[in-house]
Amino acid sequence: MFDVNAFLSYLTNAYLLEGVLVTIGMTIATMVIGLILGTGIALARLSGLVFLTAPASFYVWIFRGTPLLVQLVLIYTGLPQLGIRLGVLPSALLALSLNEAAYLSETIRGGFQGVPKGQAEAAKALGLSAWQRLWLVMIPQVARLVIPPLGNSLNGLLKATSLASIISLEELMRRSQVLMQTRFEVLELYSVAALYYLALTTLWNLVQVRLEEHYGRGYAETPKAKRPLVAQAQP
Repeated sequence: MFDVNAFLSYLTNAYLLEGVLVTIGMTIATMVIGLILGTGIALARLSGLVFLTAPASFYVWIFRGTPLLVQLVLIYTGLPQLGIRLGVLPSALLALSLNEAAYLSETIRGGFQGVPKGQAEAAKALGLSAWQRLWLVMIPQVARLVIPPLGNSLNGLLKATSLASIISLEELMRRSQVLMQTRFEVLELYSVAALYYLALTTLWNLVQVRLEEHYGRGYAETPKAKRPLVAQAQP
C-alpha cells in the first residue's frame, strides 16, 4: 500500500535534493556544450565544403541513429580499452553532450535556412564582414526561430539525464534507486522522482515562454487598425 508519510518525507530528503542539483547541473552543462558543438556542426553542414559537410553529416547520422543509452555504455566502458579513462561524471557529460549536439545542430541548421537569403545579401551590400553578418544579422533572426525547439530540447534533456543512472551517475534517478534498494519503497520514491522532474520541466516551461516573448518582440503581427465608423447618410 502507498505510504503517504514516506512519500512526504522523501520530498524533503537531502540525499534526493542533492540528486536534483546534479540533474540541473548536468542539464545546463550539456546544453551549453551541445549548443557550442551543434552550432559548429550546423555551420559545417551549411558551408558547402565537402571536407566539412561529409564528417558533420556522418556525425549527425551516427549520434541520431543510435540510442543514447548505448552511447553512454560505449563511452564509459569502451574508452578505457583505448587507454582513455574517464570517471562517471565526465563520461556521462561527454555522451550526453555529443548526443545533444547532433540534435541541436539540425535545429540550428533549420534556423539558418529559415532566414531569408536577402538578409545576408543586404548585409553584404552594406559592407559588413562575414563575422558581422553572422553576429549582427543572422544570429538574432536565427535565435527567434530556434528558441521554441531549443526549449523543447532542454525539456527532454532534463529527463534524458536519468539514463546516466545506468553508469551509476549520482543524479536524481540513481539516488532514488539506491534508496529503493535499502528501503523497498519503490512506488513512493518513483512518485517523488516523477514529481521533481515535473516541477523542473514546469519551471523551465515558464522560462521558455518568457524567452519566446522576448525574442518574438518586434516580430509580432501589428494589430489591424480599426475602421472608422461611417456616419449614416442624412435623408
